[in-house]
Amino acid sequence: MSPVIETNSLTRNFGSLCAVDDLNLSIGTEIFGLLGPNGSGKTTTVLMLTTLLKPSSGTANVCGYSCHKKPMEVRNRISYVPQEMAVDIKLTGRENVWFFAKMYGVTRPNDRVDEALAMLDLTDRADDLVRTYSGGMRRRLELAQALVHEPDVLFLDEPTIGLDVSARRNIWEHITRLRRNGMTVFVTTHYMDEADHACDRVGIIDRGQLVAVDSPTSLKKQAAADVVTVRISGPYSPISDDFFSYLGKEGDLYSFSTDDGISALPDLRKLLEQSGNEIQSVGIRSATLDDVFLQLIKTQTEPSGFDDHRFRSMLRRR
Repeated sequence: MSPVIETNSLTRNFGSLCAVDDLNLSIGTEIFGLLGPNGSGKTTTVLMLTTLLKPSSGTANVCGYSCHKKPMEVRNRISYVPQEMAVDIKLTGRENVWFFAKMYGVTRPNDRVDEALAMLDLTDRADDLVRTYSGGMRRRLELAQALVHEPDVLFLDEPTIGLDVSARRNIWEHITRLRRNGMTVFVTTHYMDEADHACDRVGIIDRGQLVAVDSPTSLKKQAAADVVTVRISGPYSPISDDFFSYLGKEGDLYSFSTDDGISALPDLRKLLEQSGNEIQSVGIRSATLDDVFLQLIKTQTEPSGFDDHRFRSMLRRR
């Protein structure tokens, strides 16, 4: 079976900056998550796959059509929900979805609008102004807009950013239902727990380059069987040993990956104490997708030019 989404050496440059570098992907009917730090190339990839940005080189095909040469064929088969809210708060929920139905030339638009609203559990509030909706309801309304023309592929850029835990869970319940009904979902997210539980496969991108692609379970097994966490009092003195990989710290809690945490624990403790570290406690747990991410992503720096006004405005709208 041909892949639903396929890229070959997909590259996008902005002047001297290579935002996406030689990206090769093959995605079928699945929920595929693209993970990476800020500025890694996630949104640029989505913009190329949704025909909103031309690649500098390479190719991208969606549903068998070239995103560059046949953009209208691609657009007829996809929907894209961007990171920022795309609803009109001065209209009702029904009016927002109806507008998208008319733009896509949907036959029986009124029936399809009702079906899309019902699918996202918005029927009871369909005729209320969107300004009265919560952030989670507005995000569900965006999904209703995106689904009104029954696309084959749905692109979601950070679909749950700014939402509370309950709203995030609700959104993902709807997304996984779409996958069970045969839709391909391409999603970017910063929430590793979401990708771990909901995505069939994930790709991790760093500085525009794909560094890993596999199921969350396989990636966790490849990265490390166990993670040893050590709470250290005072400054940390690094250790050097091929058997342990330093993952990072959170407060005074330091994490190390190893193949067998129980067997390795005495050796790790000895190495840390020999280096002058004062250990308060130790623990062992299974590796998570966060650990895989920290192990594969070498640079954890924030991009310059953070737009504080835009960020605050986005949160208020939610």
